[in-house]
Amino acid sequence: MSRTIEYFFSFASPWSFLGHAPFMEVVARHGVEVDYVPVNLGPVFAETGGLPLAKRAPARQRYRMMELQRWRVKRGVDFHLAPRFWPFDPSTADRAVIAALAHGPVDGLLARLYSAVWQRQENLGDPAELARIIDEMGLPGAAIVADAQGEATGAAYEANRQRALDAGMFGAPSYVLEGEVFWGQDRVELLDDALSSGRAPFTA
Repeated sequence: MSRTIEYFFSFASPWSFLGHAPFMEVVARHGVEVDYVPVNLGPVFAETGGLPLAKRAPARQRYRMMELQRWRVKRGVDFHLAPRFWPFDPSTADRAVIAALAHGPVDGLLARLYSAVWQRQENLGDPAELARIIDEMGLPGAAIVADAQGEATGAAYEANRQRALDAGMFGAPSYVLEGEVFWGQDRVELLDDALSSGRAPFTA
């Protein structure tokens, strides 16, 4: 029986972007299932003691920029540290993933949407631009964006916030394997180790 990883993410997070490809490599190697859970980070931060970037101490903001440069080299992925259309409201793009799940696998769509923000400097906050990109991936962009903006998808997105809190998630990306939280793209290797060993989940 295949194991399932809950994947909490947001397109506004550069760390979610950096971790996506390595995470999907681990998924493919172990043959595990992925439960995609896009989440609104602002309320999660507020309820778990985190701060939005603009409110963090200058030393923390400077360190973040150094870390992004280090991991850009480490992962061998070129991207913009401060893209043209960032920060932005990621809720429609996040919710589009929920809507797109009804149309089939979303692995390729996620990769393309991450690239849109962090590499191509496209505006995912613009519904028309978002629909165009989804069309490019062979999916019905206008229909998916319309569904993303609807009440049912909005309710599912809000439910993801509570689901994240219940799982003990406080930042993105987070990968949750049978209750054990792996926070951050720099924990993908530890997730890989846990899957390889077959050990029981650690608890606090």
